[in-house]
Amino acid sequence: ALSMFGTTVGLYGIPWCKKSLLLTVLMSVIGASMGILDTGGNVLALNTWGAEAGPHMQALHFSFAVGAFVAPILAKMALGGSESKDLPVAEKANQSVPRSVPTASAASAASALKHHLGADFLWSYIVIGTYLLFVSFFFFILYSKGSSARDKSKASLQKCMFAKYHYALIFLLFIFFFCYVGAEVTYGSYLFTYAKVFAEMKENEAAALNSVFWGAFAACRGVAIFCAACLYPGTMILLSITGSAVSSLCLAFFARYPALLWVGTAVYGASMATIFPSGISWIEQYTVVQGKSASLFVIGAALGEMCIPAVVGYLQGRFHHVPVVMYTALVTSAMTVLLFPLMYKLANSPRESDLKEMGESEDRKALLSNSGLNEDEEDEEDAEDWNEADFEVIEMNDTLRNSVIETSRKIPGGSPAKGSLQPRLDDVLRDSPVVAGGSPGRKNANVDREKND
Repeated sequence: ALSMFGTTVGLYGIPWCKKSLLLTVLMSVIGASMGILDTGGNVLALNTWGAEAGPHMQALHFSFAVGAFVAPILAKMALGGSESKDLPVAEKANQSVPRSVPTASAASAASALKHHLGADFLWSYIVIGTYLLFVSFFFFILYSKGSSARDKSKASLQKCMFAKYHYALIFLLFIFFFCYVGAEVTYGSYLFTYAKVFAEMKENEAAALNSVFWGAFAACRGVAIFCAACLYPGTMILLSITGSAVSSLCLAFFARYPALLWVGTAVYGASMATIFPSGISWIEQYTVVQGKSASLFVIGAALGEMCIPAVVGYLQGRFHHVPVVMYTALVTSAMTVLLFPLMYKLANSPRESDLKEMGESEDRKALLSNSGLNEDEEDEEDAEDWNEADFEVIEMNDTLRNSVIETSRKIPGGSPAKGSLQPRLDDVLRDSPVVAGGSPGRKNANVDREKND
């Protein structure tokens, strides 16, 4: 709720900025708010749906992909009409005079165009800000009514156990998302330039290729909502990193063929679509993902989005004839292929408590198996052991019997007491758990006891 409200404040203030410093501050507020939303939204989905968060996580990130795909198109449609209407007016005003000589008509036309475009931008920011303000109020209402749900989530978190290598998993996921998100943003940002420079495509063809990448990306995230209901997150990650590795390999070495460039771009976009939401759902199966843990790997994703495109742009400027974009996609895909098995191995390492429970269960099974008396090879040994135990119990019982009889004799009128105690003592001895326990030497023990009597 707070992040959406901060974004609303930034959007309301940007159209009125006249100073670059104030604009920088407001843009920073929006960036920080979006970072909070990135972290809090993922953790909120995990706390709300728990083990069933897979489809909901895919739906959450599908909305990101749809926004990234649709928003530029809508902005172009909103601004294209005004430009097409007003630009000819300014051109006609400038046709009769040299460009170096400013005229009043040209200045007025440019001012009118600037005013009209500014009004469109103003209303765009106001509409989007109002929508986010409404969403912010909705989350504040949910927060005010969700105290019991928060208590339940805290109780469930206290019952959960962290993985044995919790911090190592978070660090590896940090690097994993650093490579993945950096590759995703780099490819989507430089694909248009690559298509024009290396593939020698026309501008509209390069734009179409860029749309194919983001369109496949958004469409695959939409399909993943239904796939997450029947596939494990680990399976989806494995399929995604395999597809990204194969497609990036083809793009790195065979992108000069137009057909492979189009197909490889579509497959690469589809393969990259489900990795981030599936990664968050996957790590939740093995350890507790709280706000601090989620913020760490979201920071990794943000650093990859910031650093890798900057490095690729610098290297591409230094090495003009090398397709740095495609090689970056290949290297980052190889990194994800290497990191995921390592994370899977650490996640499945048993905790100390699990090892202790396994040891206790094995000891219990061993005791039960050793006390089993149905095996033919151990029948004779068990019979001898039980006979020896029965004899020891009988001897103890005889000593107890004699002591009781001697005590009863000392009591006045001892013979009636002796007669009354004798059958009861025999009943007690007969009901003894060792003698009457059904052992192999039970009959022999009873015979020997009668002889001793």
